[in-house]
Amino acid sequence: MAVNASGNMFFFGPPARQGQSRAPAKVRAVRVIYTSTEVFPALKTGGLADVNSALPAALIDAGVDVRLLLPAFPALVNAAVNLTPVIHLKSPFCRPDVSILRGQLGRVPAYLIDVPQLYSRTGSPYVDEKGHDWPDNHLRFALLGWVAARFADGTVDGWRPDIVHGHDWHAGLAPAYLAARGGERPASVHTIHNIGFQGEFAAETFRELALPANYFSMYGIEFYGKVNFMKAALHYADSITTVSSTYAREIQSPEFGFGMDGLLRSRAGALTGILNGVDYQVWNPNRDSYLAAPYSRLEPANKSTCKDSLRMALGLASGSGPLFGVVSRLSPQKGLDLLLEVLPALVAFGGQVVLLGSGDPALEAGYRAAAARYPKDISVTFSYDEALAHRIFAGTDVTLVPSRFEPCGLTQMYALAYGSLPLVRRVGGLADTVCDANADNLSAGIATGFVFPDATSDSLNACLKRLFALWKQPSQWAAVRDNAMQQNFGWGPAAQRYLALYRALRPLA
Repeated sequence: MAVNASGNMFFFGPPARQGQSRAPAKVRAVRVIYTSTEVFPALKTGGLADVNSALPAALIDAGVDVRLLLPAFPALVNAAVNLTPVIHLKSPFCRPDVSILRGQLGRVPAYLIDVPQLYSRTGSPYVDEKGHDWPDNHLRFALLGWVAARFADGTVDGWRPDIVHGHDWHAGLAPAYLAARGGERPASVHTIHNIGFQGEFAAETFRELALPANYFSMYGIEFYGKVNFMKAALHYADSITTVSSTYAREIQSPEFGFGMDGLLRSRAGALTGILNGVDYQVWNPNRDSYLAAPYSRLEPANKSTCKDSLRMALGLASGSGPLFGVVSRLSPQKGLDLLLEVLPALVAFGGQVVLLGSGDPALEAGYRAAAARYPKDISVTFSYDEALAHRIFAGTDVTLVPSRFEPCGLTQMYALAYGSLPLVRRVGGLADTVCDANADNLSAGIATGFVFPDATSDSLNACLKRLFALWKQPSQWAAVRDNAMQQNFGWGPAAQRYLALYRALRPLA
């Protein structure tokens, strides 16, 4: 066997006899049904949508036959092209039959599960307009896993995957349905994007899931008397991945495992951390149409134009201090309560803050009060606005990500690309992607941001003091910014690691 420069595998038979020539036989592409819920730009509630847009395209570039499987949420139906029904399935979850549509989302072939009574609703994919979970979410996402498992017999569009790759709890039952069907089946891979969200439901919902009775047990999908979709995935999947190496270690501990640490330690041999990446076709300040002016690492002058434009648009005063940005869900996980505590000191040091996000009502109230107290130095926007997010990365000097835990984090990688130095806590993917501007790293010329160790306001405040000291040294600040913008977290390496994992699970002859 050999591997060429593109990563394609070739198998060779016995040596050719003298005078004979023989062309190597190329192994067919690995076939993967990529099972999730949202894809940028059609439907986005968070970073998962960015991953689901970029990773399948990178897998295609690596030679994988990858196809999306998604619920037919209205936004996805509207975004897909050339939608055609390919099969009607009788399911145990709903009547009438389930219609599977085939189409295209961007560069990636996609199958949509068309059940209007389950998926054609106002609100987000997961909650209603008041922010309450849909009461039938157990059925809506059980169906996603059940359809993924139905691909195993090749009757859906005449295509049988080698791998069923599910993402987060919504696809968590796919490995369970595959295990229940028995016999020859595709291998299952499950990626944990955030183990804090597990898809937990009352015990009585189990009888609606069409799984064997013994699957509701400690060695199955039961978790403290409830149905738990994430546990199902972690128990039954052939391989488990998560989105950074540090997070893969952290979730095996009680502090970060959300009750799943024991199960994950028992499955440590099947657990791998594969760092997420950035789609630099979307996140590139030199060709970003949202910005007031383009700029690059080699020609950074227009970053100050973007800063001036952002300040003016949001009503902030001009000044000589650093402008800090926050683009985040507002939740205690993100450490934004810690930031709220240090805001007076940050403003006293000469900083300003631009915040974009929504979430926890108490945090929203706290930031609203801070903006009222410092109207020329703090701006808050409680929504999500893709254009404004790009403008914040471009117009700020620092991006704040003070998370209590962070599986990977894309925000800090976007910030690096835009020369907005990340200030992060040393956890998860933040630890794997940001190099602290301490004395040793500054001397070595490898610093790319600021890192603090503990989830306390004192630890964050100490890091801010170091940051403001460096701000007073413009040449050193510029050098760190240059390092940051040189970082490359493209999707190519991650795609190659997933491809190697797929091939290890299902060697192709």
